[in-house]
Amino acid sequence: MNQDLGAWIDRQWQASAAGLLLSVSPRLSKSRPGFAQTIKARAGAIVASPVLASYDPEPDYFFHWYRDSALVVDALRLLRSDEDLRATVETAFGDFVRFSLDLSDLDGGVLADSVAWRNAVKPEFVQYLRTAEELREIKGPAVSADTRVNPDGTLDVSRWARPQHDGPALRALALLRWLDEGGQDEATISLAATLLLADLKFVERFCLTPCFDIWEERLGLHYYTLRVAAAALEGGSAWLGLRGDDEAAAVGRQSAQAVLSRLDQFWREAGGYYSSRSHPDGRLNDNDLDIAVLLACLHADNPGARHGLLDPKLQSTFERLVGLFAAEYPINRGHGEAPAMGRYANDRYFSGGPYFFSTLGAAQFCYRRAALDRDRHWFERGDLFLKMVRHHTPDDHSMSEQFDRITGAPRSARHLAWSYAAFLTCTEARRGTPYTT
Repeated sequence: MNQDLGAWIDRQWQASAAGLLLSVSPRLSKSRPGFAQTIKARAGAIVASPVLASYDPEPDYFFHWYRDSALVVDALRLLRSDEDLRATVETAFGDFVRFSLDLSDLDGGVLADSVAWRNAVKPEFVQYLRTAEELREIKGPAVSADTRVNPDGTLDVSRWARPQHDGPALRALALLRWLDEGGQDEATISLAATLLLADLKFVERFCLTPCFDIWEERLGLHYYTLRVAAAALEGGSAWLGLRGDDEAAAVGRQSAQAVLSRLDQFWREAGGYYSSRSHPDGRLNDNDLDIAVLLACLHADNPGARHGLLDPKLQSTFERLVGLFAAEYPINRGHGEAPAMGRYANDRYFSGGPYFFSTLGAAQFCYRRAALDRDRHWFERGDLFLKMVRHHTPDDHSMSEQFDRITGAPRSARHLAWSYAAFLTCTEARRGTPYTT
């Protein structure tokens, strides 16, 4: 074991745990005067970043995204191993479940009919508001497809990329893992089961319906969304079977197989990779080679299934991504085997550079392969990716969303909860290999 790297991992683990918890039930309020709002976070909300920014220059990430919050609450499980954090984490999980259940009562019609609030919005911000007609449609299942809510449990009033369907699937997967580990009180178990049933119903209903992608940029059918949906349906079917609901379990299994069959069509023989999105005419775009495909496999966490870690086509996709980013970013010169990883070619968001969670995802992929194959080369390659992360992590151990493609300086949102979650899950995968002590 690389002792120097191991010592850094230990320090960064503590810092990442603390950083993650900054976004969980944050005792923060944010004023958005342009929208005539003051948002005070409730217990159970998980914000994407606790930094109160307003695109000045960091983005405003003071929202409870369904996707991000599910990934964070999943990583929270790993903090239960720390005796000093266990009680805090258990409370946080229960609060998250209750907050999530309360969201099902939202009705956008109430907000749409609030004339006094709409009249208080500053004129220059009206162009960014959702229409009353759109808001009236947000009730029932549409709430779970609404991408994000305010951390006080109210609807986001701004125009955004909607609908999105990955959040309920990811939340279902996190709930399944928490319930499988056990240790919660009976009241929390009952509420978590209620939330899980609702999420599974949503996923089964909308799994093959077009939506916006993980990056909230394109409408259609997407590899990431379909892959985590299939995993949620598979895991949910097993859970339903244990509860004696054989009919619902059978329906879930059939739906999962239908989704996996649809994913087979995302393979691009000419490019040697799984496309991140479907094109009816079979054409290829430069940004179809996307780290989202790799993240889908990791977040689904079902290595033996179709489209799992051992899929040779997924390995080919991984190598194509490595080659893409090795050539794309100046900071990767001399690091061709384990470069800093971004999202897709010609990304233009902030620096368009590497992401912490992308590079950590590549390391996690290698560690998972090392555990499955018992191949030390995969482990050593994972360490190379992790060393790249270490090199670009500031001395205070804070993790932003990106680091600059040229200078390596932090970019976009500071203290991104997803970055900390990715570090925790990556290093947990490292500990699961036979090459650490």
